[in-house]
Amino acid sequence: MRKTDAAAADETARTIAAIWRIESTKVVAHVARITHDLGLAEDCAQDALLSALEHWPKQGVPDRPGAWLMTAAKRRALDHLRHARLAESRHEQLGHALDTAHLVAAHAFGEMVDAALDDDIGDESLRLMFTACHPLLAPEARAALTLRIMGGLSTAEIARAYLKPEPTIAQRIVRAKRALAAARVPYEVPRGAELKPRLASVLEVLYLMFNEGYAATTGPDWMRPALCEEALRLGRVLAELMADAGEVHGLVALMEIQSSRLGARVDALGAPILLAAQDRSRWDSLLIRRGLAALSRAEALPGPLGPYALQAAIAACHARAPSTESTDWARIASLYDALAQIAPSPVVTLNRAVAVAMAFGPAAGLDIVDSLRDEPDLAHYHLLPSVRGDLLARLGRAQEARAEFERAAALAGNMRERALLLERARACAMPPD
Repeated sequence: MRKTDAAAADETARTIAAIWRIESTKVVAHVARITHDLGLAEDCAQDALLSALEHWPKQGVPDRPGAWLMTAAKRRALDHLRHARLAESRHEQLGHALDTAHLVAAHAFGEMVDAALDDDIGDESLRLMFTACHPLLAPEARAALTLRIMGGLSTAEIARAYLKPEPTIAQRIVRAKRALAAARVPYEVPRGAELKPRLASVLEVLYLMFNEGYAATTGPDWMRPALCEEALRLGRVLAELMADAGEVHGLVALMEIQSSRLGARVDALGAPILLAAQDRSRWDSLLIRRGLAALSRAEALPGPLGPYALQAAIAACHARAPSTESTDWARIASLYDALAQIAPSPVVTLNRAVAVAMAFGPAAGLDIVDSLRDEPDLAHYHLLPSVRGDLLARLGRAQEARAEFERAAALAGNMRERALLLERARACAMPPD
């Protein structure tokens, strides 16, 4: 292949990957409505992706790539259902009894085929999320499956988000698909009393999905804004559905405020800009106002603030401050104290250490960070040595800081973040002015 041909093929492959990240959730969601089987829906969507990888480099990317993928996946699903119906008919002819569910599916099949090819997608994503978060699954399985299907995250990305081994996450996803298929779980948003038991898992998935978009764990880009936008969109829909759920409003508030910073978090070349160096005039004031309003709704509801509302309150402290120096770091540290009481985790403690360091000095923060150095869940978490390196640098311990930044870079899965950490390591090696 000539160099120009290879370059064109690489560009097409990147285009397909970008389109897939945007469209995959819609494709899986709509096909799941046809098949009532999440595993089969994902298989059909993957078949459509493989077909695109085969045809688009030769024929060019279609004008409506999302519609192309949708049609290919739905046709694959309908082919599967036709074969299943034929198999059932043969069994019936041989005198084998079909169970009631299969009979209902068979009678409805012709009608479903007619509607499926041109049915409007609507808002299928919320149905998909609630289906994947069914109570018959263990909470960790619900979240892993939904992130895989809804967010298009790889098994490796989900494993990094949960600080778990990749094979463990892979097993959870496979078992979850099988369990939902075996139980014939309805593809719907539950109502009334059935809604709340699934809410915690749905919120967790939206939170992790947003975080992956806000700071991608892998890949060449520091952010994946499409994931943030989809998580926020679904959060807003959920807030309309559950107006009296404080944590829904808390999560929406958090996502609104964090989204306000997206445009200021990278430079023109896509390199990360850390919070202290961001131009706050580029923060989206409309999103900040929406976030503060959602936080007010959460605070006005009865009961104590939950984990998402507390994190939104922390984000609000940053949003209200004109600069890093004028931020109320003592309040942020106290909010992290409250968060640690109701949702303790090593990551919360690490974030609290940063706030303590800003409020009371780097030595105070370093004491907290050092207490986490033997924490098993943080053994491969790049932000632990990254934070430690920052605090050591502020204390003038440049060589120790350099080693920590280099260790953080070795653990980082995101290329942009790795480059930033290596740059910080090099800065520690330079003699002071």
